[in-house]
Amino acid sequence: MTPATASKTASYLAEVDTYSAHNYHPLPVVLERGEGVWVWDVDGKRYMDMLSGYSALNQGHRHPAIVQAAIDQLEQLTLTSRAFHNDQMGPFLKELCEATGFERALPMNTGAEAVETAIKMIRKWGYKVKGVPADRAEIIVCENNFHGRTTTIVGFSSEEQYRDGFGPFTPGFKLIPYGDAKALEDAINENTVGFLFEPLQGEGGVVVPPEGFIGCARGLCKDRDVAFMADEIQTGLGRTGRLFCTDWENVRPDVLIVGKALGGGVYPVSAAIADEEFMDVFHPGDHGSTFGGNPLGAAIGRASLRVTLEEKLPQRSDELGTWFMQQLRDIDSPHVKEVRGKGLMIGVEIKQSSGVARPFCEALHARGVLAKETHHQVIRFAPPLTITKDELGFALEHATEVLSD
Repeated sequence: MTPATASKTASYLAEVDTYSAHNYHPLPVVLERGEGVWVWDVDGKRYMDMLSGYSALNQGHRHPAIVQAAIDQLEQLTLTSRAFHNDQMGPFLKELCEATGFERALPMNTGAEAVETAIKMIRKWGYKVKGVPADRAEIIVCENNFHGRTTTIVGFSSEEQYRDGFGPFTPGFKLIPYGDAKALEDAINENTVGFLFEPLQGEGGVVVPPEGFIGCARGLCKDRDVAFMADEIQTGLGRTGRLFCTDWENVRPDVLIVGKALGGGVYPVSAAIADEEFMDVFHPGDHGSTFGGNPLGAAIGRASLRVTLEEKLPQRSDELGTWFMQQLRDIDSPHVKEVRGKGLMIGVEIKQSSGVARPFCEALHARGVLAKETHHQVIRFAPPLTITKDELGFALEHATEVLSD
């Protein structure tokens, strides 16, 4: 790289540093183009994307079918608000419900909005259907959770940085250790309306719950008339080797929360999905979103879902993830404490004695592989599910060099 081209990246970085809030610590790479599993920076260097926009790019960068659906809809109609109907939202929700096996879906934009929608729905269900006294409803959540960044959501986080300076917080949430069925059983009382959890904690460090926990938790919630709420914003739509991570234990939640890959890496699309018993507590004026269910997002969501199913991305994730995870475990590294995950959501935990994960991600960046640390000690590998075994071999070669050094 010549000094002239090097200054191009430096110029962009300086501009962002000057004008952006300093709320992220990204790797010092400035991307301008993407295709499939590959991205190129402003200096023309190619990288393999092993993060996939935090699982928003399960179908890869600029998947032709999804991009074409966006172009076609852009030429027709982009926004109506929910004051009027459009010809894309109904088919989108029908296809989403048929794919997931639920009766109703409420479309939103971001994952956090879908989580907030689910919280409102289950609180109101608790009051109007279950009969919990007014303003007494409790939702049980897990330590180390990540459900979004709104003030309500960070208020029930166990991560102090997510909470620091943002209170006072919304009451009505109870924290238990992740994966602890006994703690869940003990936490449920007459005012408990829901249990909100991630079937695999992504931002929390790619943490896999004990085998059988999801099924046991589902049984507890059913027995105690508590809504079982699965946040599959990151884990859903094939990421963990099944269409949804709860499928690993053949569990159907009461509320399914989806986002990220539902927009195919092209546009923010999310939804809270449930049966009539829960969804019908909403009446006109109770809840809404100007952009939720807009025709552009709905058309993109339809294409993204179709690509996921027709290209068998969950099966690809299972097969390639199993192989890649075993290859990572076979690396003779003095730095690795554990390799864990499901499908193509894989975390490599770095030993405390070897420092934190950030320098390993920086070393991978220098070799043309983009991965990102989470929870300080964990390198997360989560490439687009369209990746090939040969392409994974490229990432493995460089990961082996970095982890063995």
